[in-house]
Amino acid sequence: MEITAEDLPALLADDTAVKLAGVDVDGMLRGKLVSKKKFLSIAEAGFGFCSVVFGWDMHDMTYIRELKVSNKENGYRDIIAVPDLSSFRRIPWENNVPFFLVSFFDPDTKAPVSACPRGLLKTQVEKFAAKGYAAMAGAEYEFYQFKTPSTASGGTPSTAAYLRENTPQSLPPLTEGMFGYSLTRPVHNKDYYYDVFNTCQAFRCDLEGWHTESGPGVYEAALEFGEISQMADRASLFKYVVKSVATRHGITPCFMAKPRQGLPGNSGHMHVSLVDASSGNNLLYRGEPDPDPPYPDVAYLSDLGRHFLAGILDGLPDVMPMVAPTINSYKRLVENFWAPVTVSWGLEHRAASIRLIAPPTAKPGATRFEIRVPGADANPYYVLAAVLALGWRGVERKLQIPCPPLGKGEDVGGTADKGVRLARSLREANDRFMRPGSIAREVFGDEFVDHFGGTREHEIRLWDEAVTDWEMRRYIETV
Repeated sequence: MEITAEDLPALLADDTAVKLAGVDVDGMLRGKLVSKKKFLSIAEAGFGFCSVVFGWDMHDMTYIRELKVSNKENGYRDIIAVPDLSSFRRIPWENNVPFFLVSFFDPDTKAPVSACPRGLLKTQVEKFAAKGYAAMAGAEYEFYQFKTPSTASGGTPSTAAYLRENTPQSLPPLTEGMFGYSLTRPVHNKDYYYDVFNTCQAFRCDLEGWHTESGPGVYEAALEFGEISQMADRASLFKYVVKSVATRHGITPCFMAKPRQGLPGNSGHMHVSLVDASSGNNLLYRGEPDPDPPYPDVAYLSDLGRHFLAGILDGLPDVMPMVAPTINSYKRLVENFWAPVTVSWGLEHRAASIRLIAPPTAKPGATRFEIRVPGADANPYYVLAAVLALGWRGVERKLQIPCPPLGKGEDVGGTADKGVRLARSLREANDRFMRPGSIAREVFGDEFVDHFGGTREHEIRLWDEAVTDWEMRRYIETV
């Protein structure tokens, strides 16, 4: 939506306040409500926003090892938050208050803050734009939903408060059993089901598909395909919609990668394609099939597409914290649960890390890559920035696809003959991400890698110090 500062007084004529939010490294929205007068005064130049949103974790604990963006030495100084006027929406569940996303900039250099998710993705998009290319994307999110238990007095506590006194396993799922693509299960909670769908449309993060997945209380949403930066915005705002709508229905949505042992995890698959910025023509489609392709699977994939795919495959192990950012992420990436565990690809292969969707099984204009490694817990900006950065590296270097496609019916195990095994833990992933000479450092620079890698070190340290329910159950009587 094209909006200028001159449009704002008329656009906000009947409003008294505006809500603003930026995105932190965990993909969480951090923001505030400001008066309309204040907003109109800072709409173009931006305003000071405490940098601590890049200096603490998802529970507002400052990082154990202080990092460059925000720390005691710089006094957790302000950074500059600049509203993106094109992100304008109204929040339907908050009396249609106006809403804008912001991006964060360094007050000295005026450059994007290295860890700012929106800035990181924008930098990658600009590389393609300089060549006349545009990147398109779509997102699919699976997530569990639990009934929020009531207290004995009849009130409804927050889920966090409930879990201080109860085990996570005691949270009842919204529906029981496994029933993917069910037409009857949504009827059990139809007010909530349609509220989410309609509110997404009202909040400009429209859904293309919305259905039950296989798992107790699991739904899947496919967000409407579009320009990649806008897609990242909508993916982030989708979680905001779901969590806000669910609250008024007494439901707790859960976007963890693996909420329950023994059941499938929550994926966050991303679909990415490249188009000509002027004509809109799909640049991954070859036109005529290659009579002598390196693999039959890429007969209809352009040379540009082959290099792009090669870049992703070559660099994927080095950016794993960006696509699997939590301790829990790696509980999903295990064998036998339809989650990829190796560097792998294949035409219409849902067991691979990268599923190529192309003719002859898809329309030419729909040629794209489905990145199947990310879970629903991943920051969509970082995921899409990683895909573009690695793909661009492949295009620039004219990399060749490093491994053959998975055969039909072939699953992805952890054996060497089926591709490089992806990291089994956040520690393993982060060590590779942060090592000198990593591909992550090459495509994103040291400042980003040191900051984001430092935030993951913090997460690992907290996990190392945690005493889990499993440990108590296993050892309390036996050692």
